Amino acid sequence: MSRPVTIVTGGGRGIGAAVCRRLAADGHDLAIGYLRDADSAEEVAGDARDAGVRVVTVRVDTAVEADVDRLFDTAAEQLGPVTGLVNNAGVTGPLAPITELRTEDLRRVVDVNLIGYVLCARRAARDFAPGGAIVNISSASATLGSPGEYVHYAATKAATDTLTLGLAKELGPAGIRVNAVSPGITNTEMHRDMGDAARPLRMAPLIPLRRAGEPDEIAAAVAWLLSADASYATGANLRISGGL
Repeated sequence: MSRPVTIVTGGGRGIGAAVCRRLAADGHDLAIGYLRDADSAEEVAGDARDAGVRVVTVRVDTAVEADVDRLFDTAAEQLGPVTGLVNNAGVTGPLAPITELRTEDLRRVVDVNLIGYVLCARRAARDFAPGGAIVNISSASATLGSPGEYVHYAATKAATDTLTLGLAKELGPAGIRVNAVSPGITNTEMHRDMGDAARPLRMAPLIPLRRAGEPDEIAAAVAWLLSADASYATGANLRISGGL
C-alpha cells in the first residue's frame, strides 16, 4: 500500500512541527506549509526525510485562496493524491483586552484562523477520496473565552469547533472523516510572539496537571485521529489541555 500523503499547515514551528515529525515517524509523506520561517520548515523537513518519508515544503498564506490551491497542487504533483489535512496554521496577535484590540489584528486572526481553515477544508473536500481525513487544530480557549487576553482568537476557535462538527456530518457520507484537537496552554513560540514568553510557566498553577503541555503530546492526538485506529471517529474534539 502507498503511504498516506498529509498536508500540515503551519508545519515549520511549534505544534505543527511536532505533528510533522510524529507523522513522519508513522510513515506519512508530508507537504509542510509555512509562511515566514523557511529555515525552520526545512529543518523539520530534514528530520522527516531522515525518518524515510518524502517531503515538500511550500510557502503559503492560508488566508489566500491561490496559495491554498498551490499548496494542494504541489503536494499532489510531487507526492501523489493527498489523503490527509492538518489545519494548524494560526495567529493570535498581541495579548490584550478587547479595548486595546487593533482592527488589523482582529482581521488577520479571522482571515487565518477561520477563513484559512475553511479554504483548506474546502479544497480537501473537493480532492479527497473515501478514507481521507481532516484534523483541525482548535483550542481550549474556545470554551474558556480567554478574557483579557485574546477573546477574538477564542471566538475563531469556537468557530473551528462548529466547522469540525458541520463538516463531519457533511463529508461523512463521502467517507471523509473530520475531527479536531483542542490544546490547552502548550510550550511553543506562540507565547513569545504574543508578547509573554513566560506565560506557560506563569499559568501552570491554574492547570489541574500543574504544567503546560508539550507539542509532542498534541501531535500524538493528531496522529491517532489520522490513523486507521480512529476509523470510526468523526466529529470528535479531543481536548488535550491538562484538565483546563
